[in-house]
Amino acid sequence: MIVSKQLIWYENLRRGDVDIVGGKNASLGEMISTLKAENIRVPQGFATTSDAYRGYISQNGLGELISDRMGALKAGRTTLHEAGSAIRTAIAAGEWPEETAKAIRAAYQELATRSGREMPSVAVRSSATAEDLPDASFAGQQETFLNVTGEDALLEACRRCYASLFTDRAITYRQVQGFGEKEIALSVGVQLMVRSDIGSSGVMFSIDTETGCDRFVLINGAWGLGENVVQGAVDPDEFQVFKPFLDDTKKLPIVAKKRGAKEIKMIYGRSGEAATRNVPTSLAERESFTLSDAEIVELARYAKTIEAHYGMPMDMEWAKDGETGELFIVQARPETVQSRDTGAVFHSYSVEPAGKQLVEGLSVGNAAAAGRICMIHSAADIDRFVDGSVLVTSTTDPDWVPIMKRAAAIVTDHGGRTSHAAIVSRELGLPAVVGTGNATKLLHDKQDVTVSCAGGEIGAVFDGVGKIEVLDISLADVPKTRTGVMLNIADPSATVRWWRLPVDGVGLARMEFLVSNEIKVHPLALLNPDKVVDREERDAIARLTYGYEHGRAYFTERLAMGLARIAAVWYPKPVIVRLSDFKSNEYADLLGGRQFEPQEENPMIGLRGAARYYSDFYRDAFALECVALKRLREDMGFTNVIAMVPFCRSPEEADKVIEVMAAHGLKRGDAGLELYVMTEIPSNVIRAAEFAERFDGFSIGSNDLTQLTLGVDRDSEALADVFRERDPAVLWMIETAITRAHEADRKIGLCGQAPSNDPEFARLLVDAGIDTISVAPDSFLDVKRNVALAEGG
Repeated sequence: MIVSKQLIWYENLRRGDVDIVGGKNASLGEMISTLKAENIRVPQGFATTSDAYRGYISQNGLGELISDRMGALKAGRTTLHEAGSAIRTAIAAGEWPEETAKAIRAAYQELATRSGREMPSVAVRSSATAEDLPDASFAGQQETFLNVTGEDALLEACRRCYASLFTDRAITYRQVQGFGEKEIALSVGVQLMVRSDIGSSGVMFSIDTETGCDRFVLINGAWGLGENVVQGAVDPDEFQVFKPFLDDTKKLPIVAKKRGAKEIKMIYGRSGEAATRNVPTSLAERESFTLSDAEIVELARYAKTIEAHYGMPMDMEWAKDGETGELFIVQARPETVQSRDTGAVFHSYSVEPAGKQLVEGLSVGNAAAAGRICMIHSAADIDRFVDGSVLVTSTTDPDWVPIMKRAAAIVTDHGGRTSHAAIVSRELGLPAVVGTGNATKLLHDKQDVTVSCAGGEIGAVFDGVGKIEVLDISLADVPKTRTGVMLNIADPSATVRWWRLPVDGVGLARMEFLVSNEIKVHPLALLNPDKVVDREERDAIARLTYGYEHGRAYFTERLAMGLARIAAVWYPKPVIVRLSDFKSNEYADLLGGRQFEPQEENPMIGLRGAARYYSDFYRDAFALECVALKRLREDMGFTNVIAMVPFCRSPEEADKVIEVMAAHGLKRGDAGLELYVMTEIPSNVIRAAEFAERFDGFSIGSNDLTQLTLGVDRDSEALADVFRERDPAVLWMIETAITRAHEADRKIGLCGQAPSNDPEFARLLVDAGIDTISVAPDSFLDVKRNVALAEGG
């Protein structure tokens, strides 16, 4: 029920009421009134109307002043700062119409009755009638005031919200979006505070923010009130959840958990102080996650439900009440960047740095740019920004938008993927590296750098102006083929970039890449930390494994989640995971590894692959891989994962590996588990029929097979001209392997770059009847075309 023309309670609002209360308040009303049955909690409150705003402007005679000042700005007779300042000062000095003030006071008293608190603490949020539309949603253009208590304080906060409609950033935003001043008004939302000052809060998206992949929910969180996450003042925790599994309570859909530094938190101010203040977090808070696994899943279900209700990807803010433990959604608006990308053409960037890496952080987007640094430490100095520069700063807020849109790239010390800097960079299409921790210390003004977000989740800043190449891939031009074309994947963070490619699955996911980059510790050092001699390595291992029950849990959880991020992108298509294939010298380079690894003269043909798995010295470490794979398939639900054994020299060796895997719960056939074997040793071809009795499929590793067939070190420059995958002996091996696999009714594929580099090689594989070819993602289109030509397409 409408209390007056000036005010409406949230439960009486719907999303179609944008012209009355703005997008933010209309959305809150929509959720409160329609999503109760879904158990989605939204704090109670009310919203002032656009009529109330216009009445305030009219009573104080401000219409003519606003028109004059904005007209002078457009004519170039005044500056943006001067025009905005004059209007804000006049609005702040205005008096409330009696009817509006009375309505706000009465509604606040009603809110006190509903909440059971004499003077409830409320959040006061601005909601412009041209804000948060599906095609216009820069974050935080108007002000929000938290922990407002009392009628007089509420009226003052509402007045300040009105004034914030004319900040420099808000005026600039409307100019960019093409909104005239007479087209907009401002509604003020008054909402009960959630006690997240003693809990946690953050931001959530119902799609992947960097690629638009609609299979994931991304959640960022920090301790205290949520403003620090929104503004990028903290490095938050990050969680990623696989949406298709959210409806199955037997599956564990969390595919990524990253602990942020969270060095400060925003809490309520004391009496007589500002309403909020930042304080340092405790060591325990920094080293703990802000949400439990159950809470992560609950929030992700909220996101999925809200997205389904609105029929579009959504950007949400959440808060956890530290008193009750309840989770609330405090804002929801349409996501406006990735949801508008049709995906018909996407760009793949490659960067050849000119100098060394200087800093790294979270990447925003997948682009790259080079330029000269303009270091800005304070918003007061933004007037000295040079157009086309790389903006380097500690953090940004909406006041920075006027210069951000003139930058070539953005680098910040703090912030996560849902911070202000990340959101605005994404909307502007700029590469950004956020949360570096030390960019303002290690970089300097007027330094030439290259900013690269082309490497997946981690972005980097390199010294000098590097070489940047852009490959445009049109999905409209991808031909259909009988032969499957799959991807070789190593880095889980880069996998989702390629989600739109019409691939037939993943033909090779390299487990050892995850071990070296995600886990970083030798598995035997995790199982036997007391045997690690080097003190610095022991300390490093302790830091990495902090918060896990023990080293075993650290290894299995991180490995399972890393593989899950690969398996999820193309679920339910097959994802072939190759068990670890480090050589002894490569294992030795892991933290704590040198104490456990033997010295070998020729590691390439030494203790690697299958031989390690059943060996007395490594068997316990291999058990960790088995536990991770079992968790991945059976607990998390990614039954599309196929396990592949590398460098298996004989069927007898295969029997030993299969026995060890079965002992750890990975029995071929159970829960649909398929086992493949790499074909990279001549014995794999010669005894193919015997291997086929033990495995469900083969994958030809063309590099090693060429090397071992010809007796050539593939890394030898002196023998580079001898290493030929089209040598008749190698081709005989490949053709024979394909023939014998099919005679045994087994699938067989090939993973390697040769089909993309050599169209004739692709034709030979197709003519031989290969089932699948697996290549690097950036070669997919070339290989697909080569295969289509070979098939006569």
